[in-house]
Amino acid sequence: MTNPKDSSSQEPRRLVCSRCGTEFGCDLSGTCWCAEETAKLPMPVKGEDCLCRACLRKAAEAAVS
Repeated sequence: MTNPKDSSSQEPRRLVCSRCGTEFGCDLSGTCWCAEETAKLPMPVKGEDCLCRACLRKAAEAAVS
């Protein structure tokens, strides 16, 4: 029997970028692509959920400027 709360056996969840609408996956096992990004922002911004890689990078660049 599998534990339904065990995230290692779950499929990546499908998300839609809050800014551009691009669909992407989030791996709940802790190996999500965003963990590899050097850009770190306070998330979520009010009214937003996760961002795709391109929008995360653009937001980080704008925050530094």
